[in-house]
Amino acid sequence: MNIYKEIARQLEVIKENTVDLISLKEITAKLENSLQKNTPLKLKIGFDPTARDIHLGHTVLLRKLRKLQAEGHWVYLIIGDFTAKIGDPSGRTILRPILSEEEIKDNASTYVEQAFKILDKKKTKVIYNSVWYKDKTLAEFLSLLSSYTVARILERDDFSQRIKHGQPLTILELIYPLIQGYDSVMVASDIEFGGTDQKFNLIVGRHLQQIFGQLPQGVITMPLLIGLDGKNKMSKSLGNYVGITQKPKDMFGKIMSVSDELMREYFRLLTDYDCSSIDKMHPKEAKLLLAQGLVSFYHSKVAGKKEKEEFERVFSEKKIPKKLPIYKAEGTTLDLIEALHQAKLVFSKNEARRLLSQGAISFLSSLNSSQAPTVLKEQVIKISSQGIILKVGKKKFLKITP
Repeated sequence: MNIYKEIARQLEVIKENTVDLISLKEITAKLENSLQKNTPLKLKIGFDPTARDIHLGHTVLLRKLRKLQAEGHWVYLIIGDFTAKIGDPSGRTILRPILSEEEIKDNASTYVEQAFKILDKKKTKVIYNSVWYKDKTLAEFLSLLSSYTVARILERDDFSQRIKHGQPLTILELIYPLIQGYDSVMVASDIEFGGTDQKFNLIVGRHLQQIFGQLPQGVITMPLLIGLDGKNKMSKSLGNYVGITQKPKDMFGKIMSVSDELMREYFRLLTDYDCSSIDKMHPKEAKLLLAQGLVSFYHSKVAGKKEKEEFERVFSEKKIPKKLPIYKAEGTTLDLIEALHQAKLVFSKNEARRLLSQGAISFLSSLNSSQAPTVLKEQVIKISSQGIILKVGKKKFLKITP
């Protein structure tokens, strides 16, 4: 094996879709040492279990790590059950709610299983960071905090902006980067991976390793996946996400709702399809390929094929789905805004109001009705004892039962 050709090849894997690479010289040296000594690199990634689901935004990083596992390296998956008590302030303008021990434990119980839908379990070491914090004395903890200055922490743009605009910033949030960075010291990571909003935290990890006499980790940041709203990064709290354990039908439908402009970015960051060939396809066919491919990967090829056929049957042939989500109304009247929001057919009540004002909500008296849908104009409607079928936009249906 030509070691320098191998280094160059693995660097190409590392560079693919990368935003920040700190530093190329250091990472090259780490790869050379790894190959010469036949010792895998320690690739660190951390997730705070602030919610139960891993969504497609998380998979941008996990897919990169899976490719590097195929090169022989190991992933150190840090589950931040301790740091979740604080909540990562990166990119936020408001305080995160403080989670209970039970909520964190419940969320963490699903993370590892979901991560292994992508990562190679045989080359992954799962560590909960409460392991090294639960027995740490106050004196030891204060010693860690003394290793960084407030001025350096306040170099973060999101922190300085919150102070500038008079928004609250707690001491807990200020020390979060140090606590996350200390994880790098404890596992002696070679390279840490994160989204672009994590860059400051990852660099703190480098600095702490130097303070504790270790070689500083390389830092790789990846793009943040824009969510279904087309504006904000994918986030469960914003409701603009696609969870990797969501039902095939829900996953397929959500992906088909992605804008044509955003679709290419999803292909680039979430799949191994050749984007140059995607550019030659009709947007609708490309989106069907994307939805089928992702459902096939996270569920099965059978599920992907089934959902594609059902989608085409409903929307190409203008037919109603065979299976409809059901919402049970209370009484003989129905508040459309509440019903659509509770049934999760919209991201927010404001979206439901917008659809209503645009005439995008209509109803059928039954599945077998040959009549054209009746456009609804009022927020509160009466329903018959047989119920109705709501059509929301072009692609969503909801069966209302009294």
